Amino acid sequence: MFFLSLLCVCGLLLRGDAQDRASLWRGNDRSGRCQYTFTVPSPAEATCPQAGGPELDGLKARLGVLEALVAQLGGRDVQPRGGQQGAAAKLQPELQEALNRVVSERNLLQGEKERLQRELDTLKLRMEEMRRETERLRSRPCLSQSPVAAATATQQDWGRGRPAAGSSQMSHLMTRPNRQGDSSNLRDSAWPHGAQGFQELKAEVTELPAPDANVDNTGCGELISVGEPVTHRKADNIAGKYGVWMQDAEAVSPYGASMLWRIDTIGPEVRQLYGYDDMEQLSKGFPSKVLLLPDPLESTGATMYRGSLYYQRRLSRTLIRYDLVSENVAARRELPHAGFHGQFPYSWGGYTDIDLSVDEKGLWAVYSTSKAQGAIVISKLDPHSLEVKRSWETSIRKASVANSFMICGKLYTVASYAARDTTINHVYDTATGQLKAVSIPFKNKYGYNSMIDYSLAQRKLFAWDNFHLVSYDLRLGRQQAN
Repeated sequence: MFFLSLLCVCGLLLRGDAQDRASLWRGNDRSGRCQYTFTVPSPAEATCPQAGGPELDGLKARLGVLEALVAQLGGRDVQPRGGQQGAAAKLQPELQEALNRVVSERNLLQGEKERLQRELDTLKLRMEEMRRETERLRSRPCLSQSPVAAATATQQDWGRGRPAAGSSQMSHLMTRPNRQGDSSNLRDSAWPHGAQGFQELKAEVTELPAPDANVDNTGCGELISVGEPVTHRKADNIAGKYGVWMQDAEAVSPYGASMLWRIDTIGPEVRQLYGYDDMEQLSKGFPSKVLLLPDPLESTGATMYRGSLYYQRRLSRTLIRYDLVSENVAARRELPHAGFHGQFPYSWGGYTDIDLSVDEKGLWAVYSTSKAQGAIVISKLDPHSLEVKRSWETSIRKASVANSFMICGKLYTVASYAARDTTINHVYDTATGQLKAVSIPFKNKYGYNSMIDYSLAQRKLFAWDNFHLVSYDLRLGRQQAN
């Protein structure tokens, strides 16, 4: 009996101890309903096996896959933990493919953005040129005199043997048409566009010597004289202080024989080539074609021949033939041992180390080398492959002359680029290898001549003189018999 009483007392004590540690919790579940929870700690077990359960294992798996995704996108090689390695490995090819696709699309969009930016810059430049031309036309003064009165005054003044009053504003210098019959140089782009009743033409006639039996302007011969400079256009901005303009004597369709080309050569990346249908459009500044060269150009030594632009690539001795029809590089070749980027320039500087030109004999390069120690070297080039066919080394120091040009296989050098009245002082004949000193008057009208080249198309000199595009008539003597 005593033992049974003792067992009941122990049971009551254990029950009271369990009640001290039991707890009752009341709260709303996720659906909002009230829920009671009664918890009693186990008297025998300190921890429960599988404490997390399947839900915690699933959460850890998803966390491991997420870490693998972040590491893959960040470019880090991080291995997933534990059992998540297999799941991450399955997702890795899909992630790589998605990443490659995103990067490819980004590169395509970047390239399209750059192309559109270049087109926008070109359009802005053309709009600026058109705006300036509009302002120039609006600012042109109009004559207040009526058409009938102006015509009457003109007839009376010319009847008295003197020009009409105010006619000096419309005087024009008439020049002879070239061999091809192009009379575009007789048109003055600055002609006042008023009523036809009071437009008049005043010709300033220059006395010319009687025909000389030794003068022949139809074939090759030695240069006798250079005419007065005729201005065709002034550049619009600082990029046009130096430049080169040219005409192809053997133009290729779709470009006509009257097409002219211009490049402004100031700037770190000279790539734009402007084309004009004729001299009148060049004078007005309205290009009909704008090409973007694939390689930047250096200096003012470019030339045009048989449907291609020939020029020197910037910061190199590489020559490039750019086909105007396909708008692609047709050939490129290094000019052996040629100096470049200021090693052997003309006296005015401008990185004029390599000067390309075209005459009746073909394509030429004028430059110097370390072996020649700064003396002018003349090379005849193959117009298709740019290979050097033959070279001549002269005794003319390249840095001692301002510029040079080729006519009928003869090299002519100009003494000064800045003196208003200077001379053509040397002529070197590649046919005989003889150098001769001459003194043919030459004028730098605007005081900074950075480009002088012979235009085979017009048989004139083209020059770029301190923002101005000018040309010179030439007189050649008859070819001497060998």
